Amino acid sequence: MPIRWRLTLFIALAIGAILLVLGVALFILLSEAQLSTVEDTAEKRAAEAADIIRSGQTLQAHDVKDLTLEGVFVIIRNGEGKVLYDPLNLAESGAKDRIVWEKALDRGHPASEQIEFSGGGVPDYIYAVRARTPQGRARVVEAGKSYKSALEEIREIGGILAAGIGAALVLSIGGAYLLAGTALRPVEAVTATAREMGEGDLAKRLPVANPKDEIGRLTTTINGLLARLDVAFRRREEALSRQRRFAADASHELRTPLTAISGHARMLDEWALDGDKETARRSVGTIRREAGKMRVLIESLLTLTRGDEGAPMEVGRYDLGAVAKEATETARTSVEGKVSVDFVPNEHEVTATFDRERVLQVASILLDNAVKYTPDGGKVTVRVEEENGGVALAVSDTGVGITEDQLPLVFERFYRGDPSRSEGGTGLGLAIARQIAQFHGGQLRAESTPGKGSTFTLLLPKRSRLPTTSERLKEPAPS
Repeated sequence: MPIRWRLTLFIALAIGAILLVLGVALFILLSEAQLSTVEDTAEKRAAEAADIIRSGQTLQAHDVKDLTLEGVFVIIRNGEGKVLYDPLNLAESGAKDRIVWEKALDRGHPASEQIEFSGGGVPDYIYAVRARTPQGRARVVEAGKSYKSALEEIREIGGILAAGIGAALVLSIGGAYLLAGTALRPVEAVTATAREMGEGDLAKRLPVANPKDEIGRLTTTINGLLARLDVAFRRREEALSRQRRFAADASHELRTPLTAISGHARMLDEWALDGDKETARRSVGTIRREAGKMRVLIESLLTLTRGDEGAPMEVGRYDLGAVAKEATETARTSVEGKVSVDFVPNEHEVTATFDRERVLQVASILLDNAVKYTPDGGKVTVRVEEENGGVALAVSDTGVGITEDQLPLVFERFYRGDPSRSEGGTGLGLAIARQIAQFHGGQLRAESTPGKGSTFTLLLPKRSRLPTTSERLKEPAPS
């Protein structure tokens, strides 16, 4: 059964039960009020007749008329039960009222009973009270009234209440149905919007009619979930795209040395080994050189892969200036004086928590790129300083620089800014450097002016979120 009908049925049953209880209670109260009116009227007339007897007056015509209004009958008896006054001749119909007047006469207290006395198949209420004349003679006054009119009014009241309860129940069912429809309208809107969402189309959001009610809060929560799923799917698509591009670029980079190796190996196999030793030596040299390129490329790919998988790092507290100085001295030796490579010393240590070998690798990559793209006679400068609560290692050069449109691409895998100067490079160095920076909770920043040079800055937090090696060794071994 749909929720709308379930809500309608529940509300209708609840309202019906309330109406039924209220109707029964009201019917009982009104019934008792009608019956009490009959009894009060009879008792009042009996008291009035007794007062007339006690005063010694004789019942006059107007007294009889007043006492018998509204269908009331009055009978007066003497001390022996003989009827002295019975204008309606009801006492001749039998002695059904004997028990009433005898009780009142013998006990001296008023007595009452419900007896079918006046005929018509409906009981009468009879009330008897004893009175004495001024001469001391005992008298019994009976006053009675039929319940017929009261019962007729009760039946009318019951019919009116039943009709009212029925009408109210029908109206409550209709109102409950409309109310449930109004309450569930946001759900219908959410359902319709959800149906329109195609596979992978998570950019749409569900409508929120009232963000403060339960359905609104649920819809807001679902929208938040959709937003997170959308981000996750986009990241997945980006990761898959990067993987496809990475595989294609890696295949392309490996194809060139493999082609050279295959060609020279075939040449050696076919004729060079026996016919031309000089050519054979050159071919062997080419094979070694291309194999070296492949080894460097494969090692770089493995480095990136281990980084993507979150390879553990040996983290400790080190002086970043010492690491930068070591990388600078290595780079200075390799350039053989063609480019000036200088380290600007610090007055005090600039310490931080990082993996020394990884950060040394970043510094070497930045210096290698700076030297590679700086012409002979140029200058490369390395500085270490504190910056924005962290530490920074900056490598500046006076090389060719990078154009503004190429600057965002330099950290992409296999990207080469100047192919004429990238011989021997894999295009993965800066990607590896950025990856290492991100693992430390830092970043790699690039600034450049074409024709004047570039500055690459490694920014690291002073306190890395990664546990140090000593801290990791203190952790209990998994059971």
